[in-house]
Amino acid sequence: MKIRDFRSEAHRLADWMADYLESVDQFPVKAQQKPGSIFGQLPVEPPVEGELFEEIFRDFRDVIVPGMTHWQHPSFFAYFNANSSPPSILAEMLTATLGAQCMSWETSPAATELEQVTVEWIRRMIGLPEVFTGSIQDTASTATLQAVLAARERVTGGVAGRGGLSGHPSLATYTSAEAHSSVDKAVRLAGLGSENLRKIQVDAQLGMDARALDRAIAADRQAGKVPTCVVATFGTTGTGAMDPIREIASVTRRHDVWLHVDAAWAGSALILPEHRGLADGIDEADSVVFNPHKWLFTNFDCSILYVRDVQQYVETFAATPEYLRTRVDSQVTNYRDWGIQLGRRFRALKLWFVVRSYGVSGLQSMLRQHVALAEDLAGQIGGERDFEIILRPTLSLVCFRYVPGGFDDEQLDDLNERLLHKVNDSGKLYITHTRVKGHFVIRFVIGQTYTGRRHVEEGWKVIRETARSLVG
Repeated sequence: MKIRDFRSEAHRLADWMADYLESVDQFPVKAQQKPGSIFGQLPVEPPVEGELFEEIFRDFRDVIVPGMTHWQHPSFFAYFNANSSPPSILAEMLTATLGAQCMSWETSPAATELEQVTVEWIRRMIGLPEVFTGSIQDTASTATLQAVLAARERVTGGVAGRGGLSGHPSLATYTSAEAHSSVDKAVRLAGLGSENLRKIQVDAQLGMDARALDRAIAADRQAGKVPTCVVATFGTTGTGAMDPIREIASVTRRHDVWLHVDAAWAGSALILPEHRGLADGIDEADSVVFNPHKWLFTNFDCSILYVRDVQQYVETFAATPEYLRTRVDSQVTNYRDWGIQLGRRFRALKLWFVVRSYGVSGLQSMLRQHVALAEDLAGQIGGERDFEIILRPTLSLVCFRYVPGGFDDEQLDDLNERLLHKVNDSGKLYITHTRVKGHFVIRFVIGQTYTGRRHVEEGWKVIRETARSLVG
């Protein structure tokens, strides 16, 4: 493609992008395709000769778009959001145009220094103390793995990284029974072994029981194991449950164990001073991760990992062969040493665009609206005789069940699962589920950039009417 053609096609794509954002609510939220339906529309063999961009774009529009679940739809209430916003999209366009590989200061000084400024802005916005230093990673799963690796190196004095774990006492990791599956994966990938992951029991609100944690650590020490890392969760994926971080931090300090806080979703809410009390004790963590791509209107992927001991953390990952050395290494930050990947995207640009475009007050206003909508929804659900709120709503997540009379627990599970699928198959909204104490529970998350009161009320109406149609 010649530059003159690129220019005209880019203008056409920009028009399509703006039209899409304006009309995304006209699409079914969840893709309505059957497995293999997209695959069957695509050629088996690649083209021998290049094709016209017009033909490629037509297939994108006619084949690919209908097979997409529309995460930017205002009636997307599933999982946790992966938000975007116009300034973030524009920044991603610029990032793609620059095409920079930002592994070191020298490979793009502006990328490194903008990242330093932006993560410091965010640190101030969420109220973390100055002792924390941040870096932008791809996802919280990667960040949690890196925290576990750093904890492993600290507890072994670097022996694990140099000589492996063979012959070393088992290293134990602790997390809530409600924690994200990324913790399980991190323990496996770090070589600590799934058998050395302790799933600590939870309290009535599904937060980790700090006393049970204390007992588990003590028992492992007595058995000759080495307590290594505790992963506390600020806003679990299933229900938004909050682990009591202050109590957990007291335990980890007493036992000298690394404390990592997974705040992937709820961490964004810390820009709201009135909600920081939910994360009381987070300032005592060794590392904290949260995802601006979930609730700060920044395109996926963009996750920030804050660490307390930068030197110890960087020593876990640093590797500097001769071909990467530069004459300014002693004067600058080289983010290639701040994680697993050598290559790094210029993720800071889109986050910087978002913060500058909306300002702190604008972002706070958007999050407060989402929280208020969730509170209103919970009140409406709780006011219906045949629905129940399962847990006290957390920020913008509401968990509930349809509970008409005359059904036992197993039948209610089946009924709620049928309700979920029928609602999602309608294309009018998208919701997902979890299990609480073994029972099927529906999750309704409010956090998409364009979601307003109308979308929540229409979604609740669809759920209510669909539920009652299932029992006649």
